[in-house]
Amino acid sequence: MYKKLFIPGPVPVHPEILAAMATPMIGHRMKEYAELHGRVTSGLKKVMVTEGKVFLATSSAFGVMEGAIRNLVGRRCVNFCNGAFSDKWHDVTLRCGKQADAVRFDWGRPVTPEAVEAALSTGKYDSMTMIHNETSTGVMSPLPEIAEVMRSYPEVMFIVDTVSSMSALNIPVDDLGIDSCIFGVQKAFALPPGLTVFTASEKALERAAGMEGRGYYFDYMEFAANDAKDNTPSTPCVSQIFAMDRQLERMFAEGLEARWERHRNLAGYVRDWLTSRGFELFPEPGYGSLTLTCARNTRGIDLALLKKRLGEIGFAFDDGYGKIKGQTFRIAHMGDMTRSDLDELLSAMIAIMPELAYH
Repeated sequence: MYKKLFIPGPVPVHPEILAAMATPMIGHRMKEYAELHGRVTSGLKKVMVTEGKVFLATSSAFGVMEGAIRNLVGRRCVNFCNGAFSDKWHDVTLRCGKQADAVRFDWGRPVTPEAVEAALSTGKYDSMTMIHNETSTGVMSPLPEIAEVMRSYPEVMFIVDTVSSMSALNIPVDDLGIDSCIFGVQKAFALPPGLTVFTASEKALERAAGMEGRGYYFDYMEFAANDAKDNTPSTPCVSQIFAMDRQLERMFAEGLEARWERHRNLAGYVRDWLTSRGFELFPEPGYGSLTLTCARNTRGIDLALLKKRLGEIGFAFDDGYGKIKGQTFRIAHMGDMTRSDLDELLSAMIAIMPELAYH
C-alpha cells in the first residue's frame, strides 16, 4: 500500500512533478542541458535571494554537508548541536579529520546568538556549522540574529543547513552573509530525494581554493568551473533537475510570499489542534519549526499503535526520533501540503483514537 506521507521527509510529490521526471532524457553535455541548468539555477537564486554561486549536486544533503567541511574547515570548526542531525554533522566533521568542538544544547532548545558569540570570541575557529531547522526536535533557530553575530567574525565560514526550511520562509542568503547554504529537495521543496542545492560565497571559494584534501566529488572549485558552463562536474540527476524546473515554475506561480504564508498558517493550525487536545509542544516557546511540529506525548497515548493503525489505512506517521522516540511525535506540514491534506490525517487520528476529539 502506498501511504500518504506526513513524516518530516520525504514529503508527498505532486503529480506534475512526477510527470516532469518522465521527460525524455537529454545528454548532460548537450546545450539542452545547459539551458535547463541555467534556468534552474537562476530560479534558485530568486528563491534563495542571492547573486552568488548556486550549485546542483547529485547527492543527499549530507554529501554536501561533508563537502562543506572538506572545502571550508581549515584550522578548527565549531559545530552547534541541538538535535540528532546537528550532532551527526559534528561526527562528520571529526571523521573528515578536522579539528572540531561541539557546542551542545538540550534537545528542544535553539542555537542562540549568545552561544555563537561566546564560541567565536575565543578566536579558535575559522568555520562554524549549524542546522537552521532541526527536524529531530522541530526547533527552528533564530538565523537572522545569529547572522548579526557572524558579521563581527568575517574570517569565520558561516555554513548553514537549511534542508527542511528553504522555500518555506524567506532566507535571504546574501543579506544573512551565509558562506555556504545547503539544502536537500525532499522536504520543503517537495521533490523526490537525490538532489542537493548549495551556495558558495566568494569568500568560500577563496578558502576552498587553498584547501588541501578537499576531494573531488564535492570540490567547490570543480563546481565553480563547471558552473561557468551551466553544468556540473559529474553526471547530474537530469530527471530530478527537470522536476526542479517544474517545481520552480509552480512556486513562482503560487508566489513566494504566498508560499511562506501558507507554511506559517499550516504550522499554526497544527499547533493549535495539538495544544487544544492537551499536547505540549516540544520546542522552547517561540522557536517552533514552520515545516513540522514536534509535540510531547503528554496525553500518554500509544504512539506505536497509532502509527500502526494509521499505516493500515494509508497514512505515514512519525512517533519521534532518536532518544525522544515514543516521548514525542512529529507531523510535517511542508512542501505543497494544504489544510485539506492535514485534515485527512487529523480526522484519521480521531477516528482511530476518539479521545483525541476532545480534551
